[in-house]
Amino acid sequence: MKKTAITLLGLFLVILCHAQTVVVSSSEPDAQIIVDGQNLGTGTLKVKVPKDACVNVKIQKVGFLKYDQVYCNKKGSTTPPKKQFFEMKKDDALEASIKTDQANVDFAIAVNPKLTITDAWKLTTQIVTDYFDAIEVSDKETSYLRTAWSVQSFEQNTIRTRLIIKLGNSNPLTYKVKLVSEASGIAGTSVKGDEQFKDWDRVLRKYQNIVGDFSTRLGNK
Repeated sequence: MKKTAITLLGLFLVILCHAQTVVVSSSEPDAQIIVDGQNLGTGTLKVKVPKDACVNVKIQKVGFLKYDQVYCNKKGSTTPPKKQFFEMKKDDALEASIKTDQANVDFAIAVNPKLTITDAWKLTTQIVTDYFDAIEVSDKETSYLRTAWSVQSFEQNTIRTRLIIKLGNSNPLTYKVKLVSEASGIAGTSVKGDEQFKDWDRVLRKYQNIVGDFSTRLGNK
């Protein structure tokens, strides 16, 4: 039993002696450093890469882009650097958007009774085209309008946005306005990749006033 323990200890020391050490550091001193799924430190960390193994290192902080690096200590693989510094950049998707309760929610807009149905629909279309280039469906008879997706790609994300308007009530005339905002979490996602997009609780800044514009310009004053 004692001999077995000594043997195992010796094996561990041999492996440890052949491990590579990488000093990982970040420009953000409070950025999390996660090694193989475990949060092991912030800012700076000595990462051990055992012989014949690889380790996955993630550096992340809210509001910044995420960094992912794999270090391998295997025959034929690139020798890990002794040091690696990560200059963290601001998350451009977050910078270009705001957190809001207006995303993916139906808002009821009571139309000014002084407007005819035709005038109300005409004004509705004008407001939509102030923000979106293409209308996919527009039906005045059923009071339904849907824009085409507007897509914007960022360094680590793809955001798609569309507007849906439908009839909420005929008397008094009320429209339901929904600003659909979705994110894929990956750059360059195809607009048709529906399974890759999920509801996003933020909207791009260029759309932040659209619901307010409907209330002001179309609403019952």
